[in-house]
Amino acid sequence: MIVKPKFYFTAYKNSFKVLVQNLESLSVEQIQSIERFVNARKGIFDFTTYTFIIQKKLEFEEFVNLIKNSSLSPILINNPLKQLDINRVSFGQYKGMSYSEIPNSYLEWLKGNYHGKDRNFIDLELKKRKL
Repeated sequence: MIVKPKFYFTAYKNSFKVLVQNLESLSVEQIQSIERFVNARKGIFDFTTYTFIIQKKLEFEEFVNLIKNSSLSPILINNPLKQLDINRVSFGQYKGMSYSEIPNSYLEWLKGNYHGKDRNFIDLELKKRKL
């Protein structure tokens, strides 16, 4: 029996995040299809959190239409529980995204290389992720 991916969609101001709840149950081919979908939209797939983030403002209905035009056939769930995190990156390639949306690798780079005004937000996110 083929397991369908289960996507939990959360919209943010300038991006959206999708949690793939059952990633460990999916086949290699399904995961590769999700990766291709994300890469084609210049997004980031974070395997440690089972999420992908795409820097594009999109509402749930638009995401549903985008998925219909892809080779994916997931179960789609609109996650109305938006994070209250309003601390946004104010520089670089992830400008506009919340610190909770950026990948671990970039957060770890910031840890050793950034000493600006947002340092406390970075430290909080590092602590939250136990990095």
